[in-house]
Amino acid sequence: MLPRLAVLAGLVLGLSAPQAALAQAAKPPAPAQKPTAKPGTATPQPPAEPEITPSHLALAREVMLSSGMSRSFDSIIPTMADQIRKNAVTRPDLGKDLDEVLKNLEPEMALQKNRLIEIAARIYAKRLSEAELKEIIAFFRSPAGKRYVETQPQILDDMVGAMQDWTQEVSEYIMVRTRAEMGKRGHSLQ
Repeated sequence: MLPRLAVLAGLVLGLSAPQAALAQAAKPPAPAQKPTAKPGTATPQPPAEPEITPSHLALAREVMLSSGMSRSFDSIIPTMADQIRKNAVTRPDLGKDLDEVLKNLEPEMALQKNRLIEIAARIYAKRLSEAELKEIIAFFRSPAGKRYVETQPQILDDMVGAMQDWTQEVSEYIMVRTRAEMGKRGHSLQ
């Protein structure tokens, strides 16, 4: 799902699908903004985040796995490996060794994928209560939930195509309308 979501984001941001997937996956967290205070005054502290219990985290992880979201991470590492291969194209003599190195790194990359799943599970746990996660899990275990997960890749593919068509149509419409409105004000746009 992430690569498809990254494609959607890429369409909006003008990135290609691999760039969007990599940008989405590798995006560092935004630095915390520190409020400035006058010297001698107390700096307000943000509220402490509630501690996430192991059971809460386990439920969040199950949502990740049940929803199909974690499957979307499967393409991130191969995309990175492909990018490394493309960057090495100027040195074709490295091909065999590079392929062997990347193959040997697969277990480490699987650990990195698991790390990403844990990060995502923490995000879910931070945003959703244990009770909400239990309800979401129940949905994903239901026939409708299973069908939702099963059809989600095709739905997202259809959405990407529809979004491309819509973007083109709306872009043309806005340009025509802008030209007409600017013409009313005595301006000609090409």
